Amino acid sequence: MAEPQRHIRVLAVVGPTATGKSDLAVALAQRLGGEIVNADSMQLYEGMDVGTAKLPPDERGGVPHHLLDVWPLAKSAAVAEYQTRARATIAEIHGRGRLPVLVGGSGLYLRGALDDLEFPGENPAVRAGLYAALDEIGPEALHARLAELDPVAAAAILPTNGRRIARALEVIEVTGRPFMARMPGFDSIYDTVQLGLDRTDLDDRVKLRVQRMIAHGLLDEIRALLPLGLRASPTAGKALGYQQLLAVVDDDGAVVGDFDDAVAQTVRGTLRFVRRQRRWFRRDLRVHWLDGAAPDLTDTALAAVRSVS
Repeated sequence: MAEPQRHIRVLAVVGPTATGKSDLAVALAQRLGGEIVNADSMQLYEGMDVGTAKLPPDERGGVPHHLLDVWPLAKSAAVAEYQTRARATIAEIHGRGRLPVLVGGSGLYLRGALDDLEFPGENPAVRAGLYAALDEIGPEALHARLAELDPVAAAAILPTNGRRIARALEVIEVTGRPFMARMPGFDSIYDTVQLGLDRTDLDDRVKLRVQRMIAHGLLDEIRALLPLGLRASPTAGKALGYQQLLAVVDDDGAVVGDFDDAVAQTVRGTLRFVRRQRRWFRRDLRVHWLDGAAPDLTDTALAAVRSVS
């Protein structure tokens, strides 16, 4: 079990994609003397800026941001490594007398940083076999296998998310236990305040966000990342938007498929992801929910933080 660090206060801004978490986190960090720790699994990757809605430096309000662009594209997702790095970063920020502010919508990464969770190690041979199976029979068939071994995990993972299906099966094979058995109750090792953002206009915001990503150069970003191994990446290349556009461009970056359909698939995939994020975060009763569309959002959020003694 992790050693409790109850003397360290941590603020986390969580919730679905496109609710305005990044802007609120910057505003709160400015008011509370904070530094931001990224908890978006795809913003960890170098060069994935447009498609992950990574705040550019000139929009960070002078607030230090940590754990952005720290992984190469070739790296597979590693929650255990993120956990170690995030906790070290939290300790460093606290040591400077500042407030660590985690922000992101990757629920497992947030829980890994904040809660008393232990993650099983990786087995490269087992993982290689599972990725080979993904290529041969597809994610839906592996999802059916997962449903037999761990119905709870299968219900929480989309049948199209090959990376997460493979990881769940890898954990089961390595540990001999169901993947979801490693998820204990909600017990933070810090003095944590979690603010959750949601809003009723989120579907429209998701559609607008995808259109803006296209307008701001997502296709050009993908073309620039192709020589760096984006297509072969086990994690980065499967990110929403990137995966869909990669399917319609060749290795030289030329569009060879139905680009408009790829954009539409990105919207649909993001909306499905939003629903899964809602289910994940709503299970955590520690989250104080706020309306991301409220005109007085920052003041309301500050009052919520200060109300938690």
